[in-house]
Amino acid sequence: MWVTDPGRVAGAAANVWDATVGGGLADLRPTPAAIVDQGPQRTVLRYLTSEQATVHHDLPVLLVPPLAAPASCFDLRRGCSLAEHLLAAGHPTYLLEYGRIGWSDRDLGLEHWIDEVIPTAVRRVSADRGGAPVQLLGWCLGGIMALLALAADAQLPVNAVAVVASPFDLHRVRLLSPLRPVANLAGGGLLSPIYRLLGGAPAPLVKRAFQLTSLDKQLTKPLAVLLHLDDRESLAQMEAVDAFTDRMHAYPGRTFGQLYHRFFRVNDLADGRFELGERELDLRDVRAPVLAVAGDRDVLAPRAAVHHVSDLLAGAAEVRLATGPGGHLGVLTGRSAVSTTWRWIDEFFAS
Repeated sequence: MWVTDPGRVAGAAANVWDATVGGGLADLRPTPAAIVDQGPQRTVLRYLTSEQATVHHDLPVLLVPPLAAPASCFDLRRGCSLAEHLLAAGHPTYLLEYGRIGWSDRDLGLEHWIDEVIPTAVRRVSADRGGAPVQLLGWCLGGIMALLALAADAQLPVNAVAVVASPFDLHRVRLLSPLRPVANLAGGGLLSPIYRLLGGAPAPLVKRAFQLTSLDKQLTKPLAVLLHLDDRESLAQMEAVDAFTDRMHAYPGRTFGQLYHRFFRVNDLADGRFELGERELDLRDVRAPVLAVAGDRDVLAPRAAVHHVSDLLAGAAEVRLATGPGGHLGVLTGRSAVSTTWRWIDEFFAS
C-alpha cells in the first residue's frame, strides 16, 4: 500500500495537487491536424507530422469513429493516443469527424453515413495521397459502418479494414438480453414515440448509457482512485476517460430508430445482410482483408459478438481475429493496447 512508503506518499500528494489545483494530470491537447475536406456531418482531418518524422508507409489510415462518441477515442491523451502511435510508426493518418448532432439532423438515417459520409471521406483521403488506397480503422459502430460502406460500393479505394469492439451479433451481448423482451412489446413501439419526440437520443442520455456499460467501474472508481493515488499514469487515464465520456454526442432520430429496431430488436446484421432503402447490403461482398479485435472484458461488444464477423465475410481476402485486454474503450486505447491491439493493427496494415 502506498501509504507506508514516504516516496509514494509524496508522489500521491503531488498528484492530488496537480489534479485539483494544477489543471489536471492528463495532457488532453489534441494531436495537431489540418482539415482536408468538409461537408454535411463530415470533416476529414490529416494529422500533422513533425519535420523530423519520416513516413514509412505508402498507404494512408483513416480513423472512423462511431456515431455519438467523440472522435477523441482515437486521440485520448498525449502518451496514450492511437493517432499519435500511428504517426510515430510512419503512417499517413487521417480522422473522420461527424460533428455535433442537433434537432435539424433528426431525419438522417444510416444510409447518410454509409452511402455519403464514409465513402466521400475515403475518396478524399485517397486523393490527398495521390490516389493510394486507404486502410480503414473503425471502433464500435464505426467499424460496422465502414464494412457496410465497403459492401455497398466495391469500387471504394480501400486496401484493408480493421474493426475494434464492433459487435455483429447482438444476441451474444448478454448485457442487452434482459432488455429485449421489453423492447419487443407492442412491436417495439414503446420507445419509438420518445425518440421521435426528442429528435433522437440526446447527448446526456448517451453518456449515461455508456457509463452503465461499465457500472462496476463507476461504483468502484473512488476506491480505484484511492488505491492508485501515487500512480500518475493510472489517474491520468481515468481523467482522460472521464473527459471523453463528458463529450458524448446525440444520435439523430432516424438513425437511432434504425439501430433500435434493426440492430437491437431483430438482430438484423447477424446474417451479414442489411436492408438499406431498396437495396440489400451483404458483407460477403467485402473483398478486402479484415482484422477484428475484441476486448476480453467488453460487455457491450463481447468476443463472441465481435468475432462473429468472421462467419459473414466469405468473400474477404483474409479475416484475422484477436482478443486484447480491456473493456469497450480500453481495448482500443487502454494502457495495455500499445502492446496488444495497436501491435496487431501495425502488423495487419503492414502485411
